[in-house]
Amino acid sequence: MLINCVAYQNGIKLRDLPVEDISDYVSRPDCFVWVALRDATHDELVKMQEEFTLHPLAVEDAHHGHQRPKVEEFGDSLFVVMHLPELIDGELELGEVNVFVGSNYVLSVRNRSTYGFLGVRERCERESHLLKHGSGFVLYALMDAVVDHYFPLIDAFEVELEEIEAKIFVKGQGRSNIERLYELKRKLTVLKHAVTPLMEASGKLSGGRVPFVCVNHEAYFRDVYDHLVRINQTLDGIRDTISTAIQVNLSMVTIEESEVNKRLAAWAGIFAVATAFAGIWGMNFKAMPELEWAYGYPAALTVIAVSCSVLYYRFKRSGWL
Repeated sequence: MLINCVAYQNGIKLRDLPVEDISDYVSRPDCFVWVALRDATHDELVKMQEEFTLHPLAVEDAHHGHQRPKVEEFGDSLFVVMHLPELIDGELELGEVNVFVGSNYVLSVRNRSTYGFLGVRERCERESHLLKHGSGFVLYALMDAVVDHYFPLIDAFEVELEEIEAKIFVKGQGRSNIERLYELKRKLTVLKHAVTPLMEASGKLSGGRVPFVCVNHEAYFRDVYDHLVRINQTLDGIRDTISTAIQVNLSMVTIEESEVNKRLAAWAGIFAVATAFAGIWGMNFKAMPELEWAYGYPAALTVIAVSCSVLYYRFKRSGWL
């Protein structure tokens, strides 16, 4: 679906274009065209390939989707893939945005995501002195918006981790804590897979042999790279904290099980003494002296009760009960 298609000249919006007129404005040396698509069909991508003369391999990747974040050069153009993870009802859904960048055009194709870039276009149009630099600045603005989108996810993960940590020492929460920790770790891994490859790829845009469309914008892409490095370090810190929390939680589960085992052992010891006395006095030997004693039964019960009480007191004092 076509979101918008706009032509710019020296940083100023000229007009909204029909798709058929794209090639006319792309051919102008002082203009560039910015097109945004959402969940584009095969026919739409083929049409854009014709208008912008896109590389077929890049178009094929955009059509199939589910690509690893990357920055690829095709002659004087770039093909950039970025992931767009979103928290929807507590579940992390993974979207994707593919960006085709040439010297006088930018084409963004957003798939499986509700996150829009209208705010990015409005920001660029307000900063016409930067937009006049063309497609390189637009690519930076799109990448910056995607990277900024990662920060609220990190905040949400940290809040969830703090909630779980608060329940680690609550009895009976061991199983649910471990389940939540592993689910949080899975979400963190999804975001990690979005950040780390993009960090490596964005380094190509700010140092060394910079692609043609990014020349004179190295400082902006270095800012994106720095943000990704910071996010990556934060994710590593959260992941280490999750691993520690899992170990502590497992230790608490072991301690709880040990407490239960001690209680069971204590009661088993108490009943073992009572069973031993009952077993001895329950033997049917004719010569047993207690058999003819009138007070034998109450005396036996008294001995059993006293013995069990003494054991109960000792176990209680030692913390086993």
